[in-house]
Amino acid sequence: MTVTEPSSAPPHGDRDRAERRHVKVAIVGAGFAGLAMAIKLKQAGIDDFVVFERAGDVGGTWRENTYPGAACDVPSHLYSYSFAPNPGWSRSFSPQREILDYIRATARRHGVLPHIRFHTPVTAMRWIDSANVWRIETADGGVTAQFLVPGMGALSEPKLPDIPGIDTFAGTLFHSAAWDHDHDLTGETVAVIGTGASAIQFVPAIQRRVVRLHVFQRTPPWVIPRTDRPLTRAERWLFRRFPALQQAARAAIYWGRELYAWGFVDPRRMRAPEKLARAHLARQVPDPTLRAKLTPDYTIGCKRILISNDWYPALTRPNVEVVTDGITEVRPHSVVTGDGVERPVDTIICGTGFQVTEFPAGDHIYGPGGVSLGETWRRNGSMEAYLGSTVAGFPNLFLLIGPNTGLGHTSMVFMMESQANYVLDALRHVDSAGATTVEVRADAQDAYNRALQRKLSSTVWNTGGCQSWYLDANGRNTSLWPGYTWRFRQKTRRFDPWRYVMRYHAARPDAAWHASPAGAAGPADAADLPA
Repeated sequence: MTVTEPSSAPPHGDRDRAERRHVKVAIVGAGFAGLAMAIKLKQAGIDDFVVFERAGDVGGTWRENTYPGAACDVPSHLYSYSFAPNPGWSRSFSPQREILDYIRATARRHGVLPHIRFHTPVTAMRWIDSANVWRIETADGGVTAQFLVPGMGALSEPKLPDIPGIDTFAGTLFHSAAWDHDHDLTGETVAVIGTGASAIQFVPAIQRRVVRLHVFQRTPPWVIPRTDRPLTRAERWLFRRFPALQQAARAAIYWGRELYAWGFVDPRRMRAPEKLARAHLARQVPDPTLRAKLTPDYTIGCKRILISNDWYPALTRPNVEVVTDGITEVRPHSVVTGDGVERPVDTIICGTGFQVTEFPAGDHIYGPGGVSLGETWRRNGSMEAYLGSTVAGFPNLFLLIGPNTGLGHTSMVFMMESQANYVLDALRHVDSAGATTVEVRADAQDAYNRALQRKLSSTVWNTGGCQSWYLDANGRNTSLWPGYTWRFRQKTRRFDPWRYVMRYHAARPDAAWHASPAGAAGPADAADLPA
């Protein structure tokens, strides 16, 4: 779920005025994160909230990524809400469709679907200082809210490669996160750009259908075996009959995954997983020339560690070529590499990831004075938040999956739940204090991020000798949490009001619709949004 550019024509008329209303909490995005927040509010007896979703269904990343072979690389029992266990998982690692069905069923079971406005892209989110509310603008007029909770996540905006001539390609071109299912690859010559987590799943799935497959690899990933298997009927029956058994299985998987972080925080401990990955590569790729192309030259863990049993075998097939020379140009019917070789292709598939360190939605969140969150972060040089949740200068804003909440070893759902619990406790505290606004102190945010970056500086992500999507344009790791997730859960278990400033103004939500023209650009509102 992301925002779109605002319409040039602001809404008018009685219908629009009738649809404008005030809620306590506005959530943007109906993926895993946004739904976690919605369900937590429901469980706490708070019904005064709305969820905005640009698509016609819940699911977020798992709704959008429908490429062949799409599946999770975290075990099923852990990649799910702790409050909504699913004893019916078919496999130890769930396929995309099954995860999406789980998300749909969970949203329905917990009664949050009536709160979701589907097919409602958000055009802007503005803090109206004169009214002490957020105004969430949509094509149908939107709402005002005391609290804003963006839950779009980092993997929501596909990133296309910046290659000269790519816009002149006359064949079919698409990103793996927007798979063209109407296009038949059978008998085609296909170019795949990128060898990340998506490519290692869809390349084996399409390899048998195409005549020729050119895989353009910039940097090889470390790949370890995927310990996937079907879950038996007996196991599923036991999990249904004895829920404590599934809880125990989840706990065992969780603590086993936490051991991975032990190596990430100290690169010297990564020798064992690297040995496993090298053995996996040697066993599946007997050709020494190809194996050399596929052998990374950086410490394992510096980039995302991938899991697959069929990636390497697919690359050894006669119709597959792994190209390590960089692409210099895309022509209407071909791809040209730095060695001067031109390869004719019918289709280009970009497995080039997402705009993780840019957070495009930040350019649509305007704080006091009309300055956007994106511009604030650009002025500061990097994305930064306190606990990945709150940002100094942006009152009553709680991010889900904000800066430095990503993981390289375990389930993001754990982090989402942790943040949702923190937000809920913050709302309780604000209400009990009789406050109207809450905002993290700048010194608390600065101290937190200095400590966080110090810890990150010695991890494998910062010292492993690679360039990864974990790092922003300034080389700063703004993506990952530096260590064990139980420590993050510990820090977010209770709201910490001493790190915040609370104010006690009289909110006037109706005034928000007169503060500035709906749909106008952010900076132009500055005069209407007093600091």
